[in-house]
Amino acid sequence: MSKQDNLDPIVLALVQNRLDHISRQMGWVMTRTSRSPIFSQSHDFSCFIADPDGTLVSQADGIPIHTGGGGFAVRALLRDFAGDIHDGDVFILNDTYTAGGNHLPDWVIARPVFVGDTLAAFACIRAHQADIGGGAAGTYNSEAREIFHEGIRLPVMKLIAREETRQDIWRLLLINTRMAEALDGDLRAMIGSTRIGADRIGELVGELGMAQYRTYFEGILDHANRSFRRCISVLPDGEYWAEEAIDNDCFEPLDDAIRVRLGVRGESLEVDFTGSAPQVQGFKNSSVANTWSAVYMALFSYFDPDLPRNEGSFRNVTITAPEGSIVNARPPAAMTMNTVFVAHEIVHAIWKTLNQALPERSCAGWAKAINGPTSGRMGEESPFVMYHWNAASGGGGVDGRDGFNQIGHLTALGGLVLPNVETYERLYPVLFKRQEFRTDAAGPGAFRGGTGCDYEVQVNVDAEYAFRGEGLHTPSCFGAAGGRAGEVGEMDLLFADGSIEQAPKYAVRRYQPLTMRAASPGGGGWGHAQKRDPFRVLRDVRDGVVSREAAEEIYGVVLSPDGKSVDEVATTALRAG
Repeated sequence: MSKQDNLDPIVLALVQNRLDHISRQMGWVMTRTSRSPIFSQSHDFSCFIADPDGTLVSQADGIPIHTGGGGFAVRALLRDFAGDIHDGDVFILNDTYTAGGNHLPDWVIARPVFVGDTLAAFACIRAHQADIGGGAAGTYNSEAREIFHEGIRLPVMKLIAREETRQDIWRLLLINTRMAEALDGDLRAMIGSTRIGADRIGELVGELGMAQYRTYFEGILDHANRSFRRCISVLPDGEYWAEEAIDNDCFEPLDDAIRVRLGVRGESLEVDFTGSAPQVQGFKNSSVANTWSAVYMALFSYFDPDLPRNEGSFRNVTITAPEGSIVNARPPAAMTMNTVFVAHEIVHAIWKTLNQALPERSCAGWAKAINGPTSGRMGEESPFVMYHWNAASGGGGVDGRDGFNQIGHLTALGGLVLPNVETYERLYPVLFKRQEFRTDAAGPGAFRGGTGCDYEVQVNVDAEYAFRGEGLHTPSCFGAAGGRAGEVGEMDLLFADGSIEQAPKYAVRRYQPLTMRAASPGGGGWGHAQKRDPFRVLRDVRDGVVSREAAEEIYGVVLSPDGKSVDEVATTALRAG
């Protein structure tokens, strides 16, 4: 019997909840003290805690694609600074090839937690910076063909040594961004959040005692492992195959896919990407940390929402990602888009295999994003980078619930907050003219997909646009259990002279003032459309997200002449015939 088997389960649960609460506290500090709206408004950051070996024990606050691979970053720190980690040190990193990063815009601040002379844990935050240099403002260089086009690369570096800030490194960081003032404040917020986290972790370790706290940390990881093994055990043993198409490499059409084999053996899983597309010339290649994180996210999101979020859950999961493929690219492949695409495709492919293995828990696919950043200046001295999060796409339906009409990227699972329109109009030189749910864009189903939105914003200054429209023009989701995919996305640029230009799928362009008009894609539906509750269809028609024509033709629901009620006799006859 191990030491973990003798732990008081109530105390163990309290320790897990305490760690998760510390992670959330770190997030509250970041939200309230950061300068950039990407953090204070949209929460594009994540907090996590690792044990002294670099194993994640809590990832309770933030975006799943950020935190699942956080252990890679901490383990890179331990590798590069073995014997040189001290109380009062703070580390920074982002590189995808050498430092356990997922993509370059996501900088990790990691603070070792010492209790006495003993390294007890790490308090960490990973945050997507507003700008890190590179070939396009706003971190997303849609024309990047290698990582050197994407911004500054940071190996694991000691930013603060024994409470003394390395001013040379600080200056290096600030001269490699177009938004030095914002970055300066955001870095201070990140450092402050880890300070709060480290203090709270130290208090917890002190209460548990140095002789006992590691036993509780191991107990947390063991509990997560047992919990996830129970989830795996309900899957029938066997092999399940699926793929998710890749139709472009950011420059040219492409006919390839993410291909995955899910092998179920008792309480163990094999996730094998052999046969997936080779790495591409655009910036959609995935790092190891990002691929592992996407796999973890796909598995976590499919099962019990109360599963512990730490690395213990995946001790029985083996991942194979061939080197040189799009899911494990060799340098110097570009990577900045990977936390959205191909992570989205990885999640979809795994969900499809799980839908085969456990159809009663099946879920439909989420639509892909069509938004990108706009950057420019408000006067000579005020640069800005604005992300068009409000053009968000629709989520997929599941048994018992429609898809979210508008929600941030699939890889955020709701953790990315859509910002307040009025606030954005005060911060940026823009005027929002329209933001409303689309009509007849949701994937039909007994539980329909999310609608997506009609979005129109006027940009009043000359600006650069980094387009990243994976959800444009071609279907980007899938239906489940007889449901159907949602409609595709579209985006047009309207100029002052009355001309209209279709936005490219991927490109960096500079324009004079214009109006951007977009229709974001709808999510996939779950179940056959004509099994949808007629009164749900009536509500959708009255809400304007389903037309009367679609209600009748797709859902088999006939409404009264005034549109205020369901004609139940006519509906029954139509669905029967």
